[in-house]
Parts: sequence; structure tokens; C-alpha cells
Amino acid sequence: MKHVFILASASPRRKELVSHLKIPFVVLPANIDEEVEAPTPSFLVEKLAIDKGLATHKQFRKEHTDPCFILSADTLVALGNKIYSKPKDQKDAARILLELSGKTHQVFTGVSFIYENHSEIKTHSFVVESLVTFDLIGNEILQIYLDTKESLDKAGAYGIQGPSLTFISKLEGSYSNVVGLPLSDVVREIGLFLGANSPSENWRDIFK
Repeated sequence: MKHVFILASASPRRKELVSHLKIPFVVLPANIDEEVEAPTPSFLVEKLAIDKGLATHKQFRKEHTDPCFILSADTLVALGNKIYSKPKDQKDAARILLELSGKTHQVFTGVSFIYENHSEIKTHSFVVESLVTFDLIGNEILQIYLDTKESLDKAGAYGIQGPSLTFISKLEGSYSNVVGLPLSDVVREIGLFLGANSPSENWRDIFK
């Protein structure tokens, strides 16, 4: 029986990453309150990923009865326990980048799965951490980067796949995690998760 693969995110970067799986999927973004308290960045990012998945599942079930698999994710940047969200404006982006300048910070992505057929619902979630080191960002490089406007829609005020490479000196861990979805981890975890639930030998077959 064919399942609907749902990406619970409006992020074009996550959409591009999921497209590499070469299976059909639909995009159904979640609408949740992200202003929540959590003891650590890792705990927060996993909770937000789970909440997004649940919200999308509820939304999907209002209009559809098809069996489904929902992938949701949330990414944040942290320096210790200080969390850096998307900047409010260019001035705020400059503040964030200068606080991260010359330091190594963490990028966490929480990922959540919801699998439902007509008889059961199963869930799974996990967190992936990468470490990113910035060189000291000089005023000229900072202004050039701010002028691209790239920082305004990204947690931590930068995207690793663009002009920020002018000041990113080191990456430890998953590159795609910093983009917004740790794709190799997702592939492995989906295989373990759906492999135990799929009637087929290949979990990908349930989406084709």
C-alpha cells in the first residue's frame, strides 16, 4: 500500500535535500509556537521537531485518510547554552555574527518521524550536532556578507552553503546538518525505523 511521504517544512533547503532521496513527497509546513522553554538547545530542537510533526499530522488527517510518513526538523545555532535564532534585521545579524566571530559554535538539528498506516502510529526522533568555527570576521568581510541579505532568514545569521564560506574556517560533523537536515543520518534512521515496519524488503517501495 502506497504511503504519502510528507515534509513538514517550508524550507527550500530541506526540500532540496529531501529531493536527493529520489522518492515522491509533498510539502506540508507546520505552524507552531516556537517560543518555548527548554533546559538545553538539544532538548529544544528535538521538541520543536516533534511538535512540528504532530501539527502537520493533525493538519493532514483533517483532509486525508492515506497512510503516511512525516519528516519534520528544526535547526538552531548555539554558543554554549545561548541560542541564536533568525536575526530581526541587518543590525541584529551583524551582532550575532560578531558574537560568533573567532569562535566554535554548535549547530543542532532535531529530526522527527511519524509513521502511520491504518492500524498503527509509530514515532521516532533524534538530534545531530555539528561544530562550526568562524575566523575573526573583519569589518569589510562582514559588510560584504550583510549586503547579500543571506543572513536575514537563517538561524545564526548565516548559511554554510553561500558567501559565509569567506569566514568559516572549520566544520566538524555533518555538512547537510548545518544546511538544515542531516541527510545521511536521516537515510540511516529511516532505514532502521521503516525497515522494521515496512512489509517490503526495501522501505523506499512504500512510497512508489
